[in-house]
This record gives sequence, C-alpha cells and structure tokens, in this order.
Amino acid sequence: MDVYTTPSRKIAPPTAAPKPEAVKYSLIVPFYNEQDIIEKLYGRIVRVMKHVAQPYEMIFVNDGSRDASARVLERIAQGDERVTFVDLRRNFGQTTALQAGFDQARGEVLIAMDGDLQHDPYEIPLFIKKIDEGYDIASGWRVRRGDNFLMRRLPSRIANWLLAKVSGVNLHDFGTTFKAYRREVLEGVRLYGDMHRFVPAVCARLGAKIAEVPIKNVRRPSGKSNYGIGRTFRVALDILTLRFITAYLTRPLHFFGKWGLACGAGGMGILAYLLVRKIVDSDFSIMRIHGPLMALGFILLVTGMLLLATGLIGELLMRIYFESTRARTYAVGRIVRKDSPAGK
Repeated sequence: MDVYTTPSRKIAPPTAAPKPEAVKYSLIVPFYNEQDIIEKLYGRIVRVMKHVAQPYEMIFVNDGSRDASARVLERIAQGDERVTFVDLRRNFGQTTALQAGFDQARGEVLIAMDGDLQHDPYEIPLFIKKIDEGYDIASGWRVRRGDNFLMRRLPSRIANWLLAKVSGVNLHDFGTTFKAYRREVLEGVRLYGDMHRFVPAVCARLGAKIAEVPIKNVRRPSGKSNYGIGRTFRVALDILTLRFITAYLTRPLHFFGKWGLACGAGGMGILAYLLVRKIVDSDFSIMRIHGPLMALGFILLVTGMLLLATGLIGELLMRIYFESTRARTYAVGRIVRKDSPAGK
C-alpha cells in the first residue's frame, strides 16, 4: 500500500508591524474659520520645529468651520505625514477642540496654541526650554496686549486677578491657550466647558510645577475675533466652578455642609427664640408680631436641610465617579524600588 505524504512547507513567522517613531512634541491647534492664514501658520511651525531637531507632530482640529478651513487642512494633512487632521462634525468650542487634539496626540510634550496667528510659532522654543528646565506646565503670559482697554484688557485683568486668588495659582494670564504640558500631568484630566483656561489650576492641585512664559500678543492679520465682552460673564461663573474644583472636588459636603449648618443653625435659633417667647408669655402672638421672622426661620431651616442633602448627594456621586472611572486623586512624582534604577 503506497502512502503519499504532502511535503511540509515552512511557514514564515508573521512580521511585526514597524513601531511608529517616538514623538517628542505634539502641537495641537484648533481652527475656526481661519482659511486665509492656515498655510502661513503651518509654514511657520515647520520652520521653527526644524531648528528644534526633535521628532514632532501637528494635530490640526477643525472646530466646525463654515469656510474652506476643512479643505485647506485636509490638503495639508495629505501632503505631510506629520500632520493629523481632526474634523469635528460641528462647532463644539475651543475647549472641546483642544480635548479632541489631546486625544490624538502621541508626544511626550503637548503644546497648544490658537490658530489665528495671535500666537507666534517662533516662541515655541521658549515653552520647550521651560519644560526642559523641569517644569510640568509652561503657560503663556501676554505681557503687552494691544486689545481695547475697556472691552478686553480691563475685564481680563480683573478676571485673572480673581482666578489667581480663587485657585491659589499665581499666574498673570489664565486666558491664553498658548501652553505646553508634560503628557503625564494631563492623565485623567478631561476638558469641558471653558476648562482649558483652568488646566494649570487643576494640575497644581496635584502638585504640578508651573512656569510662565512671556509672549507677544500679535494682532490678528485677518478675520474677526470670536471673543467679546459677553465672555466676561461666563468667566465670572467659571470662577465659581474653579473654586469648587480646586478646593472641594473630593469633599463636596465640606462646601455645602458649612452653609447648610449655618442656615440650619440660624433657622433653629429664630424658631427657638419664638418658642421661648411663647412659653414665657402665653398671650404673645407670634404670627401678628413676628410672622415674617417665623417664616424666615422656617426658610433657613429648610434651606439648611436642602444644602446638607445636596452635599451628601455630591459625596455619593464623587465616590461613584472615582470608583467607576479609577480616576486618581493624587499624582506620583516617582517610585523608587531596590531592584530598579532610581527614579523609575
């Protein structure tokens, strides 16, 4: 009986996909209706980063522009492998556009700047120098602004002063987008609302080292600013949010509880006083003489109970958030073990 065998074939092991080149710097730039200056900004970034002589990438985010910005950005991305073009479906706002860019970035250092040429790309090395000196965040400071004093500069000074006092972070300019971050300080930080201005304050709560970089405030070469005096009112509300985030994020009951106890104690005091008056003088008419005072006592008592309940609900939500997302309430500088090199 003849036995036929099939000659064995050697199967070559699958070749591993080439690892992408490590990226040192990621430049994140959101654009909104900037079709006329995109290529100029791109050219300046390329020239600057050529002198930096480190691997880098550019993340260009189109935040729902209504002009031809998307087409210009797509053409640039197709011609340069260092460019990633992120096209958002609609206008979500600057903070969300920055978060979309951060999500795509692969660099060790993330540098964010505006896409309207009011931030000079030739100043990027100043931010890199601060990061190389050991700082975690390098934040731009527009020392001399050419904006209208009453409509822009004065409200900005007041807002920055309040933000510094509320957050405890001594920055002169919270509003500028021009900042550089070490990747690790942004781990677990999600941007929403207008929170991109408050990233230094949020990171400072976890021990980040922050330095300011004096920068120029270049006038827009074309187009119209997307910000106006109405933004000041949003900043006022954001100050309250910042205070809560920096001081009471992990203990909301401490914020609501103290006001709840104050209101409750005031209400109880008023009602106790009226009760004693009634016991001492049975003919004393509470409603006729102190009706509004008694109403105030009840209102304060109920308000105090509501604030305490809000604080307790906030405590439960905070615990659910941190346990479900595994978000950290601390930041590690380094870990040293006997069997590993120092600082690893």
